Amino acid sequence: MKEHHLVLGGARSGKTAFALRSAEATGPTRIYVATGQALDAGMAARIAQHKAERGEGWKTIEEPLDLAEAVRRLPKADVVLIDCLTLWLSNLMHHERDAEMETAALLNALDGLDRPALIVSNEVGLSIVPENALARRFRDAQGLLNQRVAAEVARVSFIAAGLPMVLKAPG
Repeated sequence: MKEHHLVLGGARSGKTAFALRSAEATGPTRIYVATGQALDAGMAARIAQHKAERGEGWKTIEEPLDLAEAVRRLPKADVVLIDCLTLWLSNLMHHERDAEMETAALLNALDGLDRPALIVSNEVGLSIVPENALARRFRDAQGLLNQRVAAEVARVSFIAAGLPMVLKAPG
């Protein structure tokens, strides 16, 4: 799927910073598609931090649910950064939307995108098995979402301690 790049990692692993640097190296016109919502003070602070890290040269589109439609309607730019699939999936589950159907729609929209996209997502399956059923369901759905996207994109990186490891590269 074109030159799309999935950037995986744990919380605070450096995945967004890596994706930002990669996007900035791609070209001067950049779009940031944000899926997070400021539903509490902690999330509002995190969103403010991400905005500050982006600095100038970014057009931001906020879309917590209809990500496929947002990708289809993107204005022209050199590169797109979607941050992140984890919050998007959480939003879908909270609103009881069909994650499998939404994922298929997103992959279809990405396939039609005429420029590279960097797609950030958390790897949540590296820890202990969650105690409650909802957390287990989310962990499983996130793992399946990451697998589906990784299978379709040209490049996949895993970020740990700010260091990228290439999991998949063209050729």
